[in-house]
Amino acid sequence: MKGLLYDLKLFFERIDDLRDKILLVFIKPFWPRSISPNHLTITRIIIGIFLFILLFYYKNTNQFLVVSLFFLGAFTDMLDGSIARGLNKETKFGIIFDPIADGILIIPIAIYSLFNSHRWLFLLLVLLEIINALVSAYAQNRSILIKSNIFGKIKMVLQSVVFLAILIFWPQEPNEFLIYILWVSMCFIVISIFFKIWEIHPIK
Repeated sequence: MKGLLYDLKLFFERIDDLRDKILLVFIKPFWPRSISPNHLTITRIIIGIFLFILLFYYKNTNQFLVVSLFFLGAFTDMLDGSIARGLNKETKFGIIFDPIADGILIIPIAIYSLFNSHRWLFLLLVLLEIINALVSAYAQNRSILIKSNIFGKIKMVLQSVVFLAILIFWPQEPNEFLIYILWVSMCFIVISIFFKIWEIHPIK
C-alpha cells in the first residue's frame, strides 16, 4: 500500500509541476514583484473571514457577491504556490499559513451549504481539517517544517470546484455527484495526513 501511494504521489506531483510551468509561462513575465505570494495567502485569509462575517453575522447571502469572493479566494490558492516556486519566494510563513488559509476559506462555505442537509459530511470535513492542522502544529513543535503535499492540493482543488458549483446553483440542494466528489476529497486529505505523519516519523 505504501508503495502504491508513493507512486501515486509521484504521478500527481509530475502533473502539478507541469501545471506550474504552464502557468508561469503566462504569469511570470507580467507578475508585479511588489506582490508576494504571502500577500495572496493573507488575502485568502481575509476573504474567508469576510465570508464568515457576511454569511453568519450580517446574513447577507447575495449570490453574486458570495460566488465572486469565493472564486477570488480559490484563485489566490491556485497562484500563491506557483508564484512562490517560480520566483524563488517560498517562505516559512507561506508554508505554515497556506493550508490554514485554505481551511479559513472553505469552512464558512461548508457550513453555509452542507450543515443542514449533509451534516455528517460537514462534521468529517471539519474534523479532518482540525487533525491536519494539529499534525502540522506537532511537526512545527518538533522543528520539522512540512510543506503542503500533493494530496492536500488535490483536496483543495476538488473542494474549491465543488463549493463554487454549489454556490452558483444555490439555493438548490447540492447535486449528489458534487457530494460524492466531496467524499472523495475526504480520502485525499486522509492520505495527505498520512504522508505528513510519515515525514515526521518515517516508516522504515
